[in-house]
Amino acid sequence: MLTIGELASYSGVTVRAVRHYHAKGLLPEPERDHSGYRRYDASAVVELIKIRTLAEAGVPLAHVRELLQADEEEFATAVADIDKRLRAEIRERQRHRERIAGLAAGDHLALPSEVVGYLDRLRALGVDERIVQVERDGWIPLVAHSPERVPEWMARKREQIADPQLIGFYLTLGQALDRTDDDPRLVELADKLAAYITQMADEHGEEYIDDTDIEPPLVKLMDTLAFNRVPPARRLIELLQKRGWTGWTKLERVDSTGGVAGQHPAVCHRSGVGGQGGRESPRVGRSDGIVPGTGIA
Repeated sequence: MLTIGELASYSGVTVRAVRHYHAKGLLPEPERDHSGYRRYDASAVVELIKIRTLAEAGVPLAHVRELLQADEEEFATAVADIDKRLRAEIRERQRHRERIAGLAAGDHLALPSEVVGYLDRLRALGVDERIVQVERDGWIPLVAHSPERVPEWMARKREQIADPQLIGFYLTLGQALDRTDDDPRLVELADKLAAYITQMADEHGEEYIDDTDIEPPLVKLMDTLAFNRVPPARRLIELLQKRGWTGWTKLERVDSTGGVAGQHPAVCHRSGVGGQGGRESPRVGRSDGIVPGTGIA
């Protein structure tokens, strides 16, 4: 025979819990012996372990009482139902764990792995981190808006970053972000950028840099994200406009009068070269942008 302390210890609960189960009518309370102590037999241990196990599984004590009174078949059915619920909870908690882990995963939190891989490739190629961040910021709304087109856009991007000229463009753009508005080197860089963009358009045709349907509101959002991230880009866009191009997310050729030539979007996307300056047509650039957050290509 066991004392209440021994019963509690054998069953893995506290003495207070035993008394609580007595009060709830879950565990029969034995009479005191001649010494004034309550003594418990082996059946009390079994019952207490059942109560503890069911309670730990989240079964309300009121339901525990019903289960303890059920016959063997009913009890087995109830246990199977509890197991099913626990399995579902485990799966949900695993999803929570994955989401929590994602909080420390940086870009993986908001972007598919193929886009993250592309951003990492830009970093490996020496592209300025600010440019990579602009590219990332642009990808987030794009992925949210048109997730089904990500494979198509990424195939184009992988093709583009294999071009040494494009990488040179990225590096040049990064240098431009370190210039003050009155720095004469910014003008030189604008010349290089404009020449590169023009060369791409002349050699491959403007369709080459026009392959992504992006609606005007999304273009505006991406422009805002880019300029908030790299404010010097505004001055660069002003200089580019004098050299035949306007826009960031939606880069377009400017005609001799200063207007958008034929409303033909030339460069764009989460990679935009500028994104300020050009009139937004109903059909905003079908572009994938050559530069991250800059829209060349």
